[in-house]
Amino acid sequence: MDSIYITGGKPLKGKIPISGAKNAALTLMPCALLTDEKVTLENLPRLADCDNFSHLLNQLGVSTSVAGVKKGEYGRKMTLQASEIASTVAPYDMVRRMRASILVLGPMLARAGESTVSLPGGCAIGDRPIDLHLHALEAIGAEIELAAGYVKATAPKGRLTGGDYSFPVVSVGATENAVMAAVLATGRSQLFNAAREPEIVDLCRLLVAMGANIDGIGSSHLTIDGVEGLHGATHTVMPDRIEAGSYACAAGITGGQLDLIGARHEDMLAITNALAAAGLIIEFHHEGMKVTADRPLKPLALSTAPFPAFPTDMQAQFMAMLSLAKGESYLEETIFENRYMHVPELRRMGANIDVRGRSALVHGVEGLSGAQVMATDLRASMSLVLAGLAAKGDTEVLRVYHLDRGYERLEEKLSAVGAQIERRSAG
Repeated sequence: MDSIYITGGKPLKGKIPISGAKNAALTLMPCALLTDEKVTLENLPRLADCDNFSHLLNQLGVSTSVAGVKKGEYGRKMTLQASEIASTVAPYDMVRRMRASILVLGPMLARAGESTVSLPGGCAIGDRPIDLHLHALEAIGAEIELAAGYVKATAPKGRLTGGDYSFPVVSVGATENAVMAAVLATGRSQLFNAAREPEIVDLCRLLVAMGANIDGIGSSHLTIDGVEGLHGATHTVMPDRIEAGSYACAAGITGGQLDLIGARHEDMLAITNALAAAGLIIEFHHEGMKVTADRPLKPLALSTAPFPAFPTDMQAQFMAMLSLAKGESYLEETIFENRYMHVPELRRMGANIDVRGRSALVHGVEGLSGAQVMATDLRASMSLVLAGLAAKGDTEVLRVYHLDRGYERLEEKLSAVGAQIERRSAG
């Protein structure tokens, strides 16, 4: 199993290109199920999650082809085409690898009139629930049956009818599934308290390019008038705001200066506001944004919440950075339970962090020390890499397959700005 070795303590300086957004790509890819024509996605990041999703779509009848990429370039162009749906069943063996697989449920139901998808691996309804997905689909005309670990959704008359649904809590995935299902319904659907994340805006833009009729894009009230059919389109995946925020934290924790090429600041205002409050200098320009850390880090009080507030996917990275701030920082995690699994590993490196339920108190320390640490999830993995970049001595991050799910060629990008980092294979 691969590990990442880091010798820390060196400020990072230079340019880092920001890749296409993982969370957008995994929502855009299943749109290919909605038409028999070609859907081409440009700037698609080369990530394990995208590869796994591609394999799932192949099983459902979607052909995928990737254009060649020049050496040194990031992203790729993938063309997807579902001339016909070969299967309406997404099996557990595929779905267990990634929770985003549930996003084939809505578009497959809309196109084929039925869809059977395994419950995501480790999922008990109510814990990172998919019940909101199911209630939203029922509201727009689906009949839902749960049996033997699978969700079976059907449109009684072959097509969904449309309808209204108000989300009791904001859910990104459920909003995405409902939008993809509603675009081919026979009538109008309205979604209230819908998620507003930039990735959902990106999804709606692709669907509109394919011929969908969606009003209220970017707001919490979406109105979708179903159409008879959709056609193909070409779409460029939006830049990854979480990757950009992560590398901004790399500048902060190492006392460096990084130019994040392609970062779109309007998608990440809560992140950039928090970076500025921590003492970093943020400069926006036509190519992206420059992040400079030339003063001691300041402590923060942060609480995660749905967009446009501070994202849960940046909590771990900020925690690592704030472990070196001058004072005490307070973090509150309101989105997911068990999202502090990186804390024991950061403590191994010398961080002083107290956790009480969904709150964490980060007592700033003078410095971190290299250690062998274990990654537990995608964003936790990045927090350990950040800590390793700032730590004195050597750090080994184990289970780096988590990183491969969400950060395109991370070692290459960091090496180019002065990090001493390499991947090593066991044995």
